[in-house]
Amino acid sequence: MIKITFPDGSVREYESGVTPLQVAESISSRLAQDVLCASVKPPSDSPSRGENEWRIVELNYPITEDAAIKLHKWEDEEAKHAFWHTSSHLMAEALQELYPGIQFGIGPAIENGFYYDVMPPEGVVINDTCFAAIENKMLELRGRKEHLEKRMISKADALKAFGDKGQTYKCELISELEDGHISTYTQGAFTDLCKGPHLLSTEPIKAVKVLSCSAAYWRGDEKRPMMTRIYGISFPKKAMLDEYLALLEEAKKRDHRKIGKELDLFMFSDMVGKGLPIWLPKGTALRLRLEDFLKKIQKRYGYQQVITPHIGSKQLYMTSGHWDHYGKDSFQPITTPEEGEVYMLKPMNCPHHCAIYKNSPKSYKDLPFRCAEFGTVYRYEQSGELHGLTRVRSFTQDDAHIFCRPDQVKQEFIRVMEIINIIFKALNFENYEAQISLRDPNNHEKYVGSDEIWEHAENAIREACKEMNLPAREETGEAAFYGPKLDFMVKDALGRRWQLGTIQVDYNLPERFELEYTGEDNQKHRPVMIHRAPFGSMERFVAVLIEHTAGKFPLWLTPDQAVVLPISEKSNDYAWKVKEILEQQDVRVIVDDRNEKLGRKIRDNELKRIPYMLIVGEKEAEQGLVSVRQQGAEEKGSMTIQEFADFVNNTVKEQMNAY
Repeated sequence: MIKITFPDGSVREYESGVTPLQVAESISSRLAQDVLCASVKPPSDSPSRGENEWRIVELNYPITEDAAIKLHKWEDEEAKHAFWHTSSHLMAEALQELYPGIQFGIGPAIENGFYYDVMPPEGVVINDTCFAAIENKMLELRGRKEHLEKRMISKADALKAFGDKGQTYKCELISELEDGHISTYTQGAFTDLCKGPHLLSTEPIKAVKVLSCSAAYWRGDEKRPMMTRIYGISFPKKAMLDEYLALLEEAKKRDHRKIGKELDLFMFSDMVGKGLPIWLPKGTALRLRLEDFLKKIQKRYGYQQVITPHIGSKQLYMTSGHWDHYGKDSFQPITTPEEGEVYMLKPMNCPHHCAIYKNSPKSYKDLPFRCAEFGTVYRYEQSGELHGLTRVRSFTQDDAHIFCRPDQVKQEFIRVMEIINIIFKALNFENYEAQISLRDPNNHEKYVGSDEIWEHAENAIREACKEMNLPAREETGEAAFYGPKLDFMVKDALGRRWQLGTIQVDYNLPERFELEYTGEDNQKHRPVMIHRAPFGSMERFVAVLIEHTAGKFPLWLTPDQAVVLPISEKSNDYAWKVKEILEQQDVRVIVDDRNEKLGRKIRDNELKRIPYMLIVGEKEAEQGLVSVRQQGAEEKGSMTIQEFADFVNNTVKEQMNAY
């Protein structure tokens, strides 16, 4: 008999070889129907445990020793991954039937759905006109309720099997795999190279949708063949698919690229360069308000603002390690007329800040030393990966680096978390969680720094989250080699998760740059370096903010707080007088004095998402009033110009009360 431990701590005994499905059946028949896969953790002294504590397995996986178990239903990420991974195989099977001779690349599950990279037969083009046929074939095959059979296969047999089918891309992948660790999965007439895990059969897949297709270089290499990437999604219920498609439609309406163009916030120009955003006046004003907001908070928390160059010498980045690490993701080195002089567009601000720290001697009394910069960095992204403001080649990080003593780490984390909390509240990001990334306890060799300082830092992060009442899930093995970190995952208005703020401990750069401070013992010590970026990058944050708010920004942030609409040309002069008075009261106002009917002007400005429309005619001009209409709401009635200014400024103060 073996002992199985459940998440609630309870323990049951089973025969050796019991499967997760049998475990589920022993609890309830309903659970057995709903469970899609499982996670198993062998005892700490078991050779099968490996580097990762938890292993995601299929429901027919035999458990032969004491283990902890988690049974995953659709609501769990692990279950969705297995579900969508199986669905990618189902789509590949459909493509094989529809397009004989098609070659397959890779077909992974992704955050929402799955994709498959394929090379259609010569003369065949797969586009959106083919989607319905692919979906119908998938549902037809799903109706056969085909079981997925896993088989371990030798490298030679795998090369022959896929080679005989003309699957050259699969053979390339196989050639790089270690013999003895190669597996295939077969359902019906389709066999794929895969390590799993999967569903036991295609039966749970009740609804499918092919979403899009695009060109994709094989293995992301621009020098390799161009393949067709087909995206899809699937669900265990048709109603779930309908709900998701409705969400997609709403997401299209909220697309930051669309709204950014409508509101004249930013632009891109092929002449300027791909992936290089240009902030237009209204977008610049919005961004500067965000920056000013953070600068004021940072000043209160003891940060000093710095400015560093957009480039750095090769030696700077060789010292930091970025020269080797970012080589393939960076622009080519910059050379000067002076022989041997080489520069690099900076991919990170941190090396420059290390140079600032090292500029003058530090004692324990000088720490923490906090320097902050809105520093623009440059990383080369492939053309196919560029996407609006969320994936660009030039972006500005709200970067700050804290140099402190080991005993100050916890308090500095709390202080940064307070800043992030202020920002999220002010921008109505109410739904967020934290993730603590820890080192792999079974592989300490791949990390820099002693066990003692790692344990101290990890515990400091845990305690900081506890003191801030911030729920945080821990991810073992997800830490960078140079230190643990805390990431903030935000859910937007559509329920999508975005990684925004981050706090990162770093033991590597202080060592590389030989940073020191004199301790109370009059001896030299290494400071701990903390990287922190509450926004992450200004570009990506604004993109998320646009989609979260649908372009209806908080009143304190919106580029134009009000628009004055004269009823006729007779009221144009008064409209401009209203604008002048309000701007003196720090209210941001524009005038729409086009020769159009009032109804047309109201509709047009509704689309511009301006919070308030001030309608003025002869009556308002005589009495010094404005007729106030709120975006998407009924009229608020007439006010004096001063009353409206007070109303706006008081509303802004209320919105900023978190700060």
